[in-house]
Amino acid sequence: MTRYDLAVIGGGPGGYVAAIRGSQLGLNVCIIEKERLGGVCLNWGCIPTKALIKNAEVYNLIKNSGQYGINVDKVSVDFKKNVERSREVSKNLSKGIEFLMKKNRITHIVGKGYLKTKNSIDIDFNGKIQSVEADKIIIATGARPKSIPGLNSDAKGVLTAKQAMLLEHPPKDIIIIGSGAIGIEFAYYFNEFGTTVYIVEMMNRILPNEDLEVSEAIEKNFKESGIKIIKNKKVLKIESMKTKTKVHLDYKESKETITAEKVLLAIGVTGNVENLGLEKLGIKTDNGAITIDEYNRTSKNNIYAIGDVSGSPWLAHVASAQGYTAVNHSFGMNVIPIDYTNIPNCTYCQPQVGSLGLTEERAIKLGKKIAIGKFSFKSSGRALATNDKRGFVKLIFDTKYGELLGAHIVGTEATEMIAELGIAKALEATWDDLAMTIHAHPTLSEAIMEAAMDARGDSIHQ
Repeated sequence: MTRYDLAVIGGGPGGYVAAIRGSQLGLNVCIIEKERLGGVCLNWGCIPTKALIKNAEVYNLIKNSGQYGINVDKVSVDFKKNVERSREVSKNLSKGIEFLMKKNRITHIVGKGYLKTKNSIDIDFNGKIQSVEADKIIIATGARPKSIPGLNSDAKGVLTAKQAMLLEHPPKDIIIIGSGAIGIEFAYYFNEFGTTVYIVEMMNRILPNEDLEVSEAIEKNFKESGIKIIKNKKVLKIESMKTKTKVHLDYKESKETITAEKVLLAIGVTGNVENLGLEKLGIKTDNGAITIDEYNRTSKNNIYAIGDVSGSPWLAHVASAQGYTAVNHSFGMNVIPIDYTNIPNCTYCQPQVGSLGLTEERAIKLGKKIAIGKFSFKSSGRALATNDKRGFVKLIFDTKYGELLGAHIVGTEATEMIAELGIAKALEATWDDLAMTIHAHPTLSEAIMEAAMDARGDSIHQ
């Protein structure tokens, strides 16, 4: 039986980062993955969906090119090629991860790993079992789409996100159940290609975890683009018909039905904690997630859990950060725990959403004395030049010291702009720091400077 310093179960953005970090520390490392390296994020999530969304953005730009004095006639869409480009992007990146494993002398073992003891793993590849031993083990098995018991989630016409991104033609109409990032991104994507889109959300607003003004802005833009939004409705049942799928809704005993060609379930994920041998070793779980401490250590000191399998936030960049932290901690490095109050959340519809820290509602609920600074892209020269003035920057500060508590951006490049504010918050920057940092002109990021100035009461350009 081969013995390793570190064994990683799962090759997603948490697992492969952990493996590489272990190799950098001079450790003998193996990574165990039954499918393509890169996990759901690279193969079926973050990356391929962004490729599809870029296709939609290009199509939107061509359809509206007349606004720029460029006339394009007889535009056609090869939807199958649209999907093929997405798959090719993922395939190339997965090969890149394979290269990184070889470059870093990491042993890649194909198969499904499960814990035999606290220092040994059995690996099943098509019924053939091999075993390895390891001083330290990291579980990075990810998550899968959540289903609602009794909802008939396996009915004909009901899609997971993976199935939705492989459709060879856009459906005539689609009902998207759930309005988190996944649901919102698919709503934008299919709407651009002519699908009639219904979003069903049981809460009183879409993107319910975002700041209220962000949710309202995206809802307004979506409605203007023809997307139909149904809020405060619970899904009772999904019913397959001959060529359509019917969704039964209920709100305080007020029932209704809507029908579409396809239904997409986008109601979140649950960790892949089953069949890992956790119970046998007494490793604690809670509601589909492995319980961890601030260093991602489980109830067994030499076993760590990272990424989606350890619970929210279910984000690839969090998994990568946790992988780096877990390896450093497990091998005695000086480690600063991850600051979960400063995790960027990004939604890649158009306009995009980027946010971190406290929302206005949450800050008030916590009793914070706050000042809010806002700047609309309607007043941005760069936004006007690029012909997309939708959205705003909203910054939330503590009034005592001017400390940045939260940042919320709606706009064409919000997911890129939010990084500046993550650095600012990590360095405890104040409204003075942001307001007096000279931003290049003309740029969209000037809106951050102006929003900070607005919180102080001296914004210039609005």
